[in-house]
Amino acid sequence: MKRYPLIINGEEREKQNYVEIKNPYTEETIAEFSLADEKDIDEACHGMVRSFKKLRMSSYERRRILLEISKKIRERAEELVEWVVKEAGKPVALARIEVERCAQTFEMASGEVLNYGGEVIPIDVNEWTGNYFGFFRYVPKGPVLAITPFNFPLNLLAHKVAPAIAIGAPFVIKPAPQTPVCAYNLLKIAFECGLPEEFASLIYCTNEMAEMMVKREEFEVLSFTGSAKVGWYLKEIAGRKRVLLELGGNAPAIVHEDADIKWASRRIAHGGFMYAGQICISVQRVYVHEKIYEKFKEELISETGNLKVGNPFERDVIVGPLINREAADRIESWIEKAIKNGAKLLTERKRVKNLLYPVILENPSPEDEVVSEEVFGPVICIFPYKNFRSAIEKANDTRYGLQAGIFTKDINLALSAFEELDYGGVIINDYPTFRTDNYPYGGIKSSGVGREGIRFAMQEMSEIKMCVIRKG
Repeated sequence: MKRYPLIINGEEREKQNYVEIKNPYTEETIAEFSLADEKDIDEACHGMVRSFKKLRMSSYERRRILLEISKKIRERAEELVEWVVKEAGKPVALARIEVERCAQTFEMASGEVLNYGGEVIPIDVNEWTGNYFGFFRYVPKGPVLAITPFNFPLNLLAHKVAPAIAIGAPFVIKPAPQTPVCAYNLLKIAFECGLPEEFASLIYCTNEMAEMMVKREEFEVLSFTGSAKVGWYLKEIAGRKRVLLELGGNAPAIVHEDADIKWASRRIAHGGFMYAGQICISVQRVYVHEKIYEKFKEELISETGNLKVGNPFERDVIVGPLINREAADRIESWIEKAIKNGAKLLTERKRVKNLLYPVILENPSPEDEVVSEEVFGPVICIFPYKNFRSAIEKANDTRYGLQAGIFTKDINLALSAFEELDYGGVIINDYPTFRTDNYPYGGIKSSGVGREGIRFAMQEMSEIKMCVIRKG
């Protein structure tokens, strides 16, 4: 059994204390990962500060490194895919998409390096400043602490690491407890492609040690993706640093009476159940116009039945295991409670270890956790509605606000939904699970603060520095 080391300022460091990493599908131990102590964190932070003061990589160097990383990811795609499947339990078809998206994220970051500049600002705005000229430029705010989740162990890490490299900000990675080998593999690729050793560290640690890092003043930016409860707590203890939070969701989809029912049902089934619903913009609540409700329900049940559940290494599997037994137990208990409270079960209930088969619930109570909380599992709740206004109100009736979707052929209705849905993103005629890696992605309300998407993350990690010149 291989024991993976920490990476402290580019140096690999194996520790006596370690954690066993489990395969979510087989529940077998697949690796051991070294556990950091306070001394490791001190050295990583000190190296990062030295790097920020000394290293000033040119735009050319940063762009070259990012392009090389993208190229190397594609060269080593099969190895990376294998670890995404083994550690995260992600079906292999989806893991391949993630690895390619990760390569594209670094590729897009390399392009954004050339746009990381500034703007000329007119200073001669009154009679006594006519002899002045001004401009601003973006500069890195400082070292970044990147804390990542298990569900996209490569690409969500790339969304923190690639912008940091693009602006020249050193970073420390704290990966999810379940998926440290994926993070290790990606950072090793970055070093192979010329990333300076003191520029980055990988710290695998306990929650207590992670809290200690969040409080440290050496970090100027905390970029966290994970649960709302943890994210907002970390913001409270983070001090004066800038905090970027990409947190949970409870994504609704509205299916209006003029929607393409087959398309909507197919996309909603995939958007709710692929990767067992372990996506923060997974479809969770569906509001369907009463005129098409029965037909849509029939199609959704049919589409759900076509989704293959099982071993994530099998090519056709879309619904793999939940990340661990605790997650499966929690979700199963929420389903049972909703049924006891009057929700109608429209699909077969079946569980094999951490495999939970897709569940569609009709008309659960708004107070049930399957409606009010982020399930992060293979559960879709469906409801009929009479008019568009009530659908909007129900979709907005949540403390979350990441992304929402609406299916309609009426462009005026679609644009009205865009204006009125309280979400960071509104997807028209597709599921709210849609995302590309260049657009501004993030939530409002309890779903977070700040935006990812390469250009936007670069700006979030930067300060604006102003220069004013008196001519003559």
